[in-house]
Amino acid sequence: MNKLQALLLLLWHFASTMLISAWTTSRTILVSSDAPRRGFAHFAYDDLNDAGVVLLAAMVTLTPGTSTVDIDPERRELLLHVLDSEDIETQLSAIRRDFLLPIRSLFGVRS
Repeated sequence: MNKLQALLLLLWHFASTMLISAWTTSRTILVSSDAPRRGFAHFAYDDLNDAGVVLLAAMVTLTPGTSTVDIDPERRELLLHVLDSEDIETQLSAIRRDFLLPIRSLFGVRS
């Protein structure tokens, strides 16, 4: 994947994720009679360089329902707070697929 394709894919995924997450989060907060199961998750970003890590953390935080709490450069992972931890593995897979892979294509890996 070249950098232009990665950028366009990242922008598309970010915009669509923002809309879907905003709808889902709003529905969870306003309509659901059950309180969401909030929780924390560790997300490994492996060999992503520093600029890519910061962009990834910002994009995750800007997506409704998730927030980056901490970046651990030694363990190479983000600590995420999620509004609904019911299906956390699906959420982490989506972040990996929609954000991490295009960001890795844009910024490369740590040297």
